[in-house]
Amino acid sequence: MPRHYGPAAQKSVERAMKRRNEGKLKSGKSGRTVRSRKQAIAIGLSEAREKGAKVPDQPVNGRARTKSSRGHSASRARTSSRRGRRTARRSHSTSTRSRGHARAH
Repeated sequence: MPRHYGPAAQKSVERAMKRRNEGKLKSGKSGRTVRSRKQAIAIGLSEAREKGAKVPDQPVNGRARTKSSRGHSASRARTSSRRGRRTARRSHSTSTRSRGHARAH
């Protein structure tokens, strides 16, 4: 479902998209040319926020949480911890070989 912004915010995003298409949109301190559509939208919303347009507050961690992503983080954390343990064992076995330990046959 699309978000609803005020008309001033929409114009600001449109201007940012136009500058991106022309190759004139630059990012913050680095001054690099912006190629990403999402980054252009974020810059447009940020400029609108500075001007006082009706735009929702920026999330604290930089990313909005959706209903669908809330349940996945816990399951993702469990699988990544399992993977981490498995690779740790594997790396340990290779490191003992590289140290020159004799293997019993």
